[in-house]
Amino acid sequence: MKIAILGFGTVGSGVYEIVKTLKNIEVKKVLEKDLSKINIATNNYDEIINDKEIELIVECMGGLHPAYEFIMKAIQNKKSVVSANKAVIAKYLDEFLKTSKENNVEFRFEASVGGGIPCLASIQKIRRVENIDKFYGIFNGTSNFILDNMYRLENEFFTSLKTAQKLGYAEADPSVDIDGYDVTNKVIISFALAYDGFIKNEFPCFTMKNITKEDILYFKKQGFVAKYIGEATTKGNEYEASVMLNLFPINALEANVLSNYNIVTVQSHTMGEVKFYGQGAGKLPTANSIIQDILDIQAKISFNPISIEKKYIYSSNLFKHKYVIRSNEELKGNFERIDKDGNNFYYYTKEITQADLLKLVEEKDYLVVKLSEY
Repeated sequence: MKIAILGFGTVGSGVYEIVKTLKNIEVKKVLEKDLSKINIATNNYDEIINDKEIELIVECMGGLHPAYEFIMKAIQNKKSVVSANKAVIAKYLDEFLKTSKENNVEFRFEASVGGGIPCLASIQKIRRVENIDKFYGIFNGTSNFILDNMYRLENEFFTSLKTAQKLGYAEADPSVDIDGYDVTNKVIISFALAYDGFIKNEFPCFTMKNITKEDILYFKKQGFVAKYIGEATTKGNEYEASVMLNLFPINALEANVLSNYNIVTVQSHTMGEVKFYGQGAGKLPTANSIIQDILDIQAKISFNPISIEKKYIYSSNLFKHKYVIRSNEELKGNFERIDKDGNNFYYYTKEITQADLLKLVEEKDYLVVKLSEY
């Protein structure tokens, strides 16, 4: 099979590196502005589209545009597409699947969630046997690195962020990771495979950048570790999802996920809880997932046909949970417990709905943390 790669950055070059070790796949063209990077580079996309030998295109560009246009043009020209681009997939998955079906080609995206962890394929395998009750996990390596650094080295948030940037785990503008946009996209994509429906980002997403060294030390004294969690579950045609900090007991598996690693948990009736742990990003782990998709397409392997026809409505009153709200001012409300540590008040709520929580915090800059039930 002859393929083309769009973008020759970290992931694109990783795909090329692995393909060179395989006998049955050949990279014929690479779309890249810098033609000196590789001898098969072109800066003309039409050169790839019009090449009838190229059966599949790997999109490693990132961002929404021109990734969306390039993917659609490839599918419309009857070329299968494999992508790791969670932003464009979370926004346009319905269009990509519909158009690929109309053109009798494949659109695959295993590497968009969990990097090198085969969690989407595993969700599909579980789903073909039974319904999935819920999924949750640490979906973002950058945020986990920051929280782990704060916990183990007792650093301030922005000190840990700078370390992450120096090591290449965080971008110069880290908002996608620390404000939850990346995790939101991954929840939307995982939801599509877990529940056969395509949801939008209408569920609560709390930034993690409000957490301080003082908070980490306070929670440590209480026997908790903070982790940034994305999760979703359904009840009938309603769903609840969130992206927010969660507190785990120090002996929980999630509490012991170090550095930039990810862990994703899927819960179903006969399987119970199944956990998928590994490198959530990185050149070769992500490239490996892309290659797996290519080989599956080549071998016509499908774990479960993807359908996102079910309609779900977000409900903020579906389930009740306990939360901790940190403020340096007194809050009004019927709380289960209130702690004062230094200048901070920690308000422990009773079991309340997401709607109740949103009313309590309104749009104020409080730290909001969920007491994990897992």
